[in-house]
Amino acid sequence: MIKQRIGHGYDLHRLEPGLPLIVGGVKFEHDRGCAAHSDGDVVYHAVTDAILGALGQDDIGQLFPDNDPKWKGAHSRVFMQEAVKLMREAGYTLGNIDITVILERPKLSPHKAAMKNNLADLLGCDLSQVNLKGKTHEQVDALGENRAISCHVVVLLNAVDTK
Repeated sequence: MIKQRIGHGYDLHRLEPGLPLIVGGVKFEHDRGCAAHSDGDVVYHAVTDAILGALGQDDIGQLFPDNDPKWKGAHSRVFMQEAVKLMREAGYTLGNIDITVILERPKLSPHKAAMKNNLADLLGCDLSQVNLKGKTHEQVDALGENRAISCHVVVLLNAVDTK
């Protein structure tokens, strides 16, 4: 078994008026939200893809296709829970995770503690293993014009020592 595995996840959603904005399991007060088949939580989607990538598995779109009515409006925690289950079944545990959310507004700072707590809970890890950063896109392109939100995630998985 490979002792350590690294995965990268990425997600992006358009922001449209009248939709809810859920980021890291936290509902934000904002005039725009994610256009998506599920709840559009870019953090949970990117974390799911990072874990799946580290495991060499299919991506989130293959496991939870957006043309399947079963996932319409689904809370993205179910995707993360499945990825964590696959991680554990494969004999791995989380080493650490580094998350960067790119969003012009609203600011993440007031919600970072709640988001990190949600992530640590779902990942079954200590808060010290979860890093979360918010960045703007300096008013450049759809991200900077508040027409989209994106997220990058890097995850390190460690093989469980069975000795």
